[in-house]
Amino acid sequence: MNIQVLPEHKLSSVAPLKQCNVEKKEVELILVKDQNGVQYTSSSIIPTPSPQSGPPATAPEDERETWGKKIDFLLSVIGFAVDLANVWRFPYLCYKNGGGAFLIPYILFLFIAGMPLFYMELALGQYNREGAATVWKICPIFKGVGYTVIIIALYVGFYYNVIIAWSLHYLFSSMTAELPWLNCGNSWNSENCTDPKFLNGSFLGNGTSYSKYKITPAAEYYERGVLHLHKSKGIHDLGLPRWELSLCLVVVVFILYFSLWKGVKSSGKVVYITATMPYVVLFVLLIRGITLPGAMDGIRAYLHIDLQQLKNSKVWIDAATQIFYSLGAGFGVLIAFASYNKFDNNCYRDALLTSTVNCVTSFFSGFAIFSVLGYMAYKHGVKIEDVATEGAGLVFIIYPEAISTLPGSTFWAIVFFIMLLTLGIDSSMGGMEAVLTGLTDDFKILKKNRKIFTFATAFGTFLVALFCITNGGIYVLTLLDNYAAGTSILFGVLIEAIGVSWFYGVDRFSQDIERMMGFKPGLYWRLCWKFVSPTFLLFVVIASIVTSTGLRYDEYVFPQWSNVLGWGVAMSSMAFVPGYAIYKFFSMKGTFKERIAYCITPEHEHHLVAEGNVRQFKLKHWLAI
Repeated sequence: MNIQVLPEHKLSSVAPLKQCNVEKKEVELILVKDQNGVQYTSSSIIPTPSPQSGPPATAPEDERETWGKKIDFLLSVIGFAVDLANVWRFPYLCYKNGGGAFLIPYILFLFIAGMPLFYMELALGQYNREGAATVWKICPIFKGVGYTVIIIALYVGFYYNVIIAWSLHYLFSSMTAELPWLNCGNSWNSENCTDPKFLNGSFLGNGTSYSKYKITPAAEYYERGVLHLHKSKGIHDLGLPRWELSLCLVVVVFILYFSLWKGVKSSGKVVYITATMPYVVLFVLLIRGITLPGAMDGIRAYLHIDLQQLKNSKVWIDAATQIFYSLGAGFGVLIAFASYNKFDNNCYRDALLTSTVNCVTSFFSGFAIFSVLGYMAYKHGVKIEDVATEGAGLVFIIYPEAISTLPGSTFWAIVFFIMLLTLGIDSSMGGMEAVLTGLTDDFKILKKNRKIFTFATAFGTFLVALFCITNGGIYVLTLLDNYAAGTSILFGVLIEAIGVSWFYGVDRFSQDIERMMGFKPGLYWRLCWKFVSPTFLLFVVIASIVTSTGLRYDEYVFPQWSNVLGWGVAMSSMAFVPGYAIYKFFSMKGTFKERIAYCITPEHEHHLVAEGNVRQFKLKHWLAI
């Protein structure tokens, strides 16, 4: 930052200092600051910053692209946070873990950890106006965390786009008079294929639940017709990519590219459809669902309250991990999205609104899901627990089978898969935007060539995703799903929370928020950031490691080398944290103590290190709240 002296003819437009009654303030004629490789200028009267305060509270709007409208940002955040897991995971977790009783730990973790982390990331991105890596100018040694979350977001794109491609494949397949998974007798069906009419309570009396039966037309269409899983012996036997799924994947990647190539100006318009469509469809499916026989039994099973389940630690672990993954903190997406906000935007209100909408959506989707599961149980004369399942089995087997038995089944199938498609697209857009913003802010040559870089990123994810659409691709997808964003993302957010709350300082972070919005976060938020959220994340990290088991897909047990490979994928992103910290330490000059000081002091305060005035070396810094 420096003050430039204006030419004489320019000075005439500046009011004489004596006309301004300002105490302890200085007139800054031209503030020149280098941010994101762009110099912007502004003329204002600002408070003289104290040596320990953050950068002056200017509102730089002209040097960085901003959202066209506030609603673009809100819909983008909601679209990212509300994804397939809201539909295929939360309702089943709620049912399995005590129904209404599960909401107690879920809501508790939402308030003490979910919302505070959500709020922290939005404020961090908005104030610093940087992506996930360069935002760590506030504490340079933690920049490796930024690279960690960017790599994880990239890894998730490798397999998440494949699930969207499945949805697109199902959507195209639904455009027929008779849905292809209604009956046996198709080219992909096995000799054991059994009409669902014959699979009733007496037939299933051997202890196998209906959802686990793989010989129904719907199950065989998914595993044999779409995945061609029967042609693979395991993860060691992948085969070639399926051409039908390859075409669907190409369409998905093109949608992503043209949604993101112009930055938030283009993606902010796409979410008007992708973020709102799922709500329309969920409501329509709910209305149709509750009119079906057995629907109320399904809803009662979903809402039943079993407080005894709260004594089970697994319930609390499930609630903690679900709230974390559901809100999407830690992928660098919230930081990236918020960095395009106006400087004085009320991100506190945004955090409360969007996180609440996300959790309400999860709960609401359970009614649409379990009304249909109740109908399935009624139709086959079995218990709800026999048809209840989660994940791909729910949205690609059980639900499509239920839809196929309804009048106008083609219409309901098209509507349902459009919902899955839109749920997936905007979440994938968010993940890719985190990668693009994070790296273009760090490397200026990429910012200058954003369109080419966007294409290269999209094409790169397409090439890796081809491994997931081979005959044994589901095994690759399962491995990535378990390891790419499992313990590694929890570890990343834990380090991020420690970096902001302890090394940068909750008090200083609160001052930054006050500069933006005019009010300081309350004591509740500051305590959550400093103590509760890091403790929560540490608990979830330990729980994820302790409960980790060898990989399985149905009856297939993955070989040991694949688990080693999976941990290698996880470590490849986590290694950036210690790796960059070591690099940063040795790249600094000075004594051991000075190097440490430079590494943990915000870049705009590095001049204080030379003066020996290092805030982090004082007890007051670590005790401040």
